[in-house]
Amino acid sequence: MRNFNFYNPTRIIFGKGTISRLGAEASKAGKKALLIYGGGSIKKNGVYQAVTASLAAAGISVVEHSGVKPNPVLRHTREAVEKARANRCEMVIAAGGGSVIDEAKAAAAGAKYGGDVWDFFTGKAEVRDALPLFTVLTIPATGSEMNSGCVITNEETKQKFSAMGTSLFPKASILDPETTMTLPKEQVANGAVDALAHLSEGYFSTTDRDAAVTDELVHALARSIIASTNRILKDPGDYNARASKMWSATLALNGLQSLGYDGVEFANHAIEHALSALYDIAHGAGLAIVIPAWLRYHLKKAGPERLEKFGLAVFGAATAEGTIRSFENWFRKIGAPAKLSDAGIPAGDIPKIAGNVMELMELWGIDCDRAAVEGILRDAA
Repeated sequence: MRNFNFYNPTRIIFGKGTISRLGAEASKAGKKALLIYGGGSIKKNGVYQAVTASLAAAGISVVEHSGVKPNPVLRHTREAVEKARANRCEMVIAAGGGSVIDEAKAAAAGAKYGGDVWDFFTGKAEVRDALPLFTVLTIPATGSEMNSGCVITNEETKQKFSAMGTSLFPKASILDPETTMTLPKEQVANGAVDALAHLSEGYFSTTDRDAAVTDELVHALARSIIASTNRILKDPGDYNARASKMWSATLALNGLQSLGYDGVEFANHAIEHALSALYDIAHGAGLAIVIPAWLRYHLKKAGPERLEKFGLAVFGAATAEGTIRSFENWFRKIGAPAKLSDAGIPAGDIPKIAGNVMELMELWGIDCDRAAVEGILRDAA
């Protein structure tokens, strides 16, 4: 088990009716907020009304920035930065899923930076300061509500890159499971795949295979995500399943899931980022396509040990091959795509996709060459 530093300052306010506490938390940062949200679903499920009422009661005025895409794009992010600057906003509030929170983080950092916000994503600049951020989560998936990272797509260059910085940790995040009750089945499925990917990336890529505490945490959270998702798809009104899913997805990428691991790589995410950058597919859907193929590559490269351990603890699978089949079968069961062809992505595009992937592999320092990436993509075709 390797040495580690763990830091997570985000206050989590969890449970029914907790959006009413947003105003009191946000008022600690000032009296003017940039409110960022997506396509308008929060106005249909009551979240918008609850958020604005709580802010108004705390004396906080709001400048709205709506229209965040499921894969948030740079142009819209730049608009958010300019809006925050022009209106002298003192904080940013995100109401939505991981895409909304990611754009909000980028806007919060960009508003305090003299250059272009894209600099943070290419490594040209580091995030050193940001406006205070508060979130109201509506889609359990990315863990962005309790971590310091964000992902944005440059729609002109077709690059989907990430940025990180300790100032991007939300000050407080509201997690009310009732906000997820109206999510479509595909969003439930995609969020589950994303959370499972966050847990398994470090678990399978670590070069230190004796971090028992973290292994057991990963096993438990993976079982919770699978079980709660199955329950939600059977009974969408199951509050406790919604609650378990929401909290499990948050814990799946708040730093705990890789403590003591060494050499962690996010190869599945690097490959998927190319798919969603080029074809604008849902992140979780892309991961469902990539993960089984990458696991077969991992089996050849690293052997069966980790696959056997994970499979037995999470799926009851006795072999490495059985573990991979269990991933595939569960993805199909919840309605996630299994192959590139299921998403309408032609096999003939594999060289183009691999070229896009390698930019991120190199930026993240992942040990996976182009031939291997093309092999994984062919397996996923």
